[in-house]
Amino acid sequence: MTVVDPVCKMQIDPQKAAGQSQYKGQTYYFCAPGCKAAFDKDPEKYTSRSH
Repeated sequence: MTVVDPVCKMQIDPQKAAGQSQYKGQTYYFCAPGCKAAFDKDPEKYTSRSH
């Protein structure tokens, strides 16, 4: 099973993720610490449904 990094849209294995964050009851996984930092700074930017 893979998940999508919400910041860079990369497909990653959650077991090998560089980090994870909880936001509004969801767990998000990241390919690199930089993606996690960007998400943590502004999670709405990456979770809003409007693109």
